[in-house]
Amino acid sequence: MPRALRRILADNAPRIFLRATLADMTSHEGASDLPYAIPNLRVELTTADSGVPAGSWRAVGHSHTAFVTESFLDELIHAAGLDPYRARRALLAKQPRWLATLDLAAQKAGWGTPLPAGVGRGIAVHASFESVCAQVVEAQVQGNRVNVRRVVAAVHCGQVVNPGLVAAQIESGIIFGLSAALKQQVTFQRGRVQETNFHSYRSLRMFECPVIETHIVPSTDDPTGVGEPGLPPIAPALCNAIFAATGRRIRSLPIEAALEAQEKT
Repeated sequence: MPRALRRILADNAPRIFLRATLADMTSHEGASDLPYAIPNLRVELTTADSGVPAGSWRAVGHSHTAFVTESFLDELIHAAGLDPYRARRALLAKQPRWLATLDLAAQKAGWGTPLPAGVGRGIAVHASFESVCAQVVEAQVQGNRVNVRRVVAAVHCGQVVNPGLVAAQIESGIIFGLSAALKQQVTFQRGRVQETNFHSYRSLRMFECPVIETHIVPSTDDPTGVGEPGLPPIAPALCNAIFAATGRRIRSLPIEAALEAQEKT
């Protein structure tokens, strides 16, 4: 039986038999098990019924919990007057896999080096499917348009058999996540979905994609997942970069719609 399935059964079988209920893992995974050395942590969920059936997205619950946790942590770090990378590093001092991944991404991205005027650098790190992925984004904002110039990703996924496959999965997750973070939304009018194909539900075109680098943390651990861990960190890393460039916080997605709404208010 696959290891992930064994873990799910071990965690949830007692709840099913004792309480006749099963917690929705996708509502809290990646938020209720944060690795940061925070002495007091409380995670709550308020479920809103949209009335629209929904299914799993790439990275499942981690796709939205990473955006919440890494964006909020960045706000706390800024309020404390600390550096986003070094503050995370201090909070991960007892988490060697996380720390190695974060350090590799920051090093390869040249964290702390000067950037052109109007360009910001943001960072985020998240674990999903037993792998850790850290990303650094360089972005420029002009009006409501965001130009993502560069993404540097580091991943700790155990012993790697095919490095090219790992890079392909991480980079496709980044493009998938960037498309959603920047542009994609489903809207309704009189109960009908208005987006009908990729001309109205936009994915990034090749000319819109940034330079992407993938770096793998050397390891002899058992191999872990790479198909989905590349997606969760990209939205918060991008929004943190936008804040670094403009001082504007993004708390709802997609980003272009959020920036437009901010301008109107």
